[in-house]
Amino acid sequence: MKTGLFIIIVLISGCFAGLVHGGLNLILVEPYLDQAISIENQTLFATGEEEDTTSFWVEYNSYRVWQKGGQVLAGAILGTSIAALVGIVFLFVRKSLPEGNNVKKTLILSGLMWFTIFVIPFLKYPANPPTVGDAETVVMRGILFLSFITISGLGAVAFYQVYKKLQNKKFLAFVGYAVFIGVAFFLMPENPDEITAPMDLVEGFRGASFVAVSVYWLTLGLILGGFVEKLQERLNLNR
Repeated sequence: MKTGLFIIIVLISGCFAGLVHGGLNLILVEPYLDQAISIENQTLFATGEEEDTTSFWVEYNSYRVWQKGGQVLAGAILGTSIAALVGIVFLFVRKSLPEGNNVKKTLILSGLMWFTIFVIPFLKYPANPPTVGDAETVVMRGILFLSFITISGLGAVAFYQVYKKLQNKKFLAFVGYAVFIGVAFFLMPENPDEITAPMDLVEGFRGASFVAVSVYWLTLGLILGGFVEKLQERLNLNR
């Protein structure tokens, strides 16, 4: 497989999947953000931090239009970045993935990465809308979330090495990872912020965010696998 072409199709796949993610965010997540920010604005008015004036709403609406417009672009950039990581991992583990075409292989890989670096951290530290969380704890919350992603990801890599070395009873690698991540899940600190926003808003936001990110991983696996399969076929024809 030619490295240059592979890099290109990885980045293109990530960009396309990221555009899908950004579009879904506009459809699914943004309505919850509008509700959350509306609650936040009313709190600012009630406390006197801001005044309910025409100039405030002009500035606010201008910012939200810019923010929503950048949602798809941000999705494409983030999607491309994550795809680069997936591409690197794929090069190292493709021979260890179950037999089948490249679409099957990339779907399995993206599914495993979705589970280890998204689902597990999400279960411990689920996404919250803007009305949830103290500004003073944002750095600590970010560190906790990224730390758990790192722990889960590195744990998966370590137990993958165990999986490769086991001749029989390879299932023990999965059991070991489950025990490891269970202990980490228990030991990691809880989210320090109390939820004061309406729970239907919080749960709706979390559900929409989960769906949007999950669709990104599925789309990435399908697009990347399709491109790799086509590249493989073309290389075989040219031999």
